[in-house]
Parts: sequence; structure tokens; C-alpha cells
Amino acid sequence: MSNESALEQASDISTSRKVIRVAVASKNPVKIDAATESFTKAFPEFKPEVLSVDAPSNVNDQPMSALETKQGAINRVKYCQQHHQADYYIAYEGGVDVLDGNPSTYAVVCIADAEKLQTGRTASLPLPTSIYEQLTLGKELGPAMDRLFNTVNIKQKGGAIGQLSKGLETRKSIYVSATLLTLSVFFYPQLY
Repeated sequence: MSNESALEQASDISTSRKVIRVAVASKNPVKIDAATESFTKAFPEFKPEVLSVDAPSNVNDQPMSALETKQGAINRVKYCQQHHQADYYIAYEGGVDVLDGNPSTYAVVCIADAEKLQTGRTASLPLPTSIYEQLTLGKELGPAMDRLFNTVNIKQKGGAIGQLSKGLETRKSIYVSATLLTLSVFFYPQLY
């Protein structure tokens, strides 16, 4: 074997990574991108193979409590577990609640493997009163933000977080952070 062939083969071996299958309980590109980035960072020795699943939350389209938001994320993950084979299952459920006296939005992240299911939560964003009032009348956050800021489908872009933080944070950035923190129990299962 020539030196050139040996180097090419060594290069192929060093760039090939084992695959880790991740079922994302959403067709939303922001959630898919957040999960892909998170699992790439968390498991650099693996290449994430992401399966996007339209999984029902079985809660209101706009969850209005911490309990309902968490349940929606869990329901999405359990649906994926029942219908798909993966190493990890992940769901993000955006919710609204009054936190410390302020109407706020946040998301619950739920991650599971074959043995464990764990939830975490993103940072929260205070909501304008006019937006919160629309949500209490049954509107969803994304469309309410679109009307206020004259945007189109903001929930599949930077979201309310991107708009209200002037782009300093986005849905994706807080999803990645929450995902990496939630994965800690999978990094050190003997501690949890």
C-alpha cells in the first residue's frame, strides 16, 4: 500500500464517526437545528442522525402553565418512543405562565433514552401585557407576535425571544443551552 493510500485511509477513519440516532418530536426547523447542534456538541465522537417526528402534545396549542407545558413535552417524547427507534428522544414545548408576578414564556425540554426520562427548562422571557392578554383569550404566542411586529411565522425563526431581545438571544440559542444542561443526567447517570 502506498503512503498516499494509507494517509487517505487514515483520514477516512479519523473523520468517520459512529452514528447516534435522535428523534426530535417536531417538524419545526428551529427545534430540529437546536437538537442537532446540542447532540453534536454533547457527543462529538458521534454523528447525529436526526429523525423529525410530528408528535402530538395532547395539551392546548398554547400551554398556559408549567404543569401543562411539561406534560406536553413528555407526551411528545413518549409518542416518539412508541413509534420510532432512536438512541435519544427529545421534545421542546413552549409555554406561558406568570413567574414572579410577570407573564413570561419559556420552553420545557424533555430528553429520554431507553432507561431515563429527564426534563429541563429554558430561561424565561417577560411578555408584554398586550401579548399575554391575547394568550389568555386562546391565541398562540407565535401568531400574536407576528401581528404585533408585522412578521411572518416568527416561531420558526428567532421567536418572541429573538424579537424581544433584539436578536441577542433566539429560540434556538436558549433551546441549545437547556438541552445541554438537561443532558447532564445522561453524562453522569451514576450520580442521578
